[in-house]
Amino acid sequence: MRAWLGILGFLLGTQVFAQGMPNVAHGSVQRMERFASKFVDARHVDVWLPDGYNPQQRYQVLYMHDGQMLFDASTTWNKQAWNVHTTVTRLMRQGKIAPTIVVGVWNNGKFRHAEYFPEKHLPYLPEQVRGPYVARALEGKAQADNYLRFLVHELKPAIDQRFATRTDAASTFIMGSSMGGLISVYAMNEYPGVFGGAAGLSTHWIGSHSPNAMIPLAAFNYLRDKLADPKTHKLYQDHGTEELDALYKPYQVFVDQLVRDKGYTDANYMSRVFDGASHTEKAWSERLEIPLLFLMGE
Repeated sequence: MRAWLGILGFLLGTQVFAQGMPNVAHGSVQRMERFASKFVDARHVDVWLPDGYNPQQRYQVLYMHDGQMLFDASTTWNKQAWNVHTTVTRLMRQGKIAPTIVVGVWNNGKFRHAEYFPEKHLPYLPEQVRGPYVARALEGKAQADNYLRFLVHELKPAIDQRFATRTDAASTFIMGSSMGGLISVYAMNEYPGVFGGAAGLSTHWIGSHSPNAMIPLAAFNYLRDKLADPKTHKLYQDHGTEELDALYKPYQVFVDQLVRDKGYTDANYMSRVFDGASHTEKAWSERLEIPLLFLMGE
């Protein structure tokens, strides 16, 4: 419950547009302020460019959710951050990943859950569960499909036009944690021609603050029907063992088996458990190298 209250504080306490520009030790951040969309509410998008960014070169692109939490702990609500730029810079300098741009898409405050819960999971829920869940957890309206339309049809074209990107799916990845993990997997499945790989850290399969059967079962049935082709995609999953992450094991085990049954192997699927890790940016930062290397490694 304490971990759930932390998430609730994140949802209610994060003020859209409230944070200043992040300070980064490596590379630079360019902010696309109040990026307008016809599908979802406007929000900032922070684009991290590596040291020596060269418009004559082409860069793979990592899209990440909860963009407020990625680069600078001094600006975040809980004084933690993924420090994505630090890990990406180190891996690039070691020659382990190709030159990379990171696109940090800010969440939408209290509508984060509505935008990140996979909309096409809902038809797999019985009505007596679906109606109350949409009303309570999704603030009355599912918005994930429109959020993905924003990413794919508005933001990605703008990123590709403004920056020197490699635009193919094999060079385009998406990653998030908790609910951000859910929407990352969903994005790859809904737009397999856009995203060649997805990572969910501490993926929130339970979709709620307590264990339940119906919401994860809806996710399993969706994956059974819609999982992206293993011949052309990579998928990473993980979770810790403390606080909220302690609830995830039985659901992730089922996902692991389902994904394997759909043809994924060690070459294109990884699922890890991190003993002692909790549901925090600090924990995700500490293991970020692993999904980056798995999805994007040379």
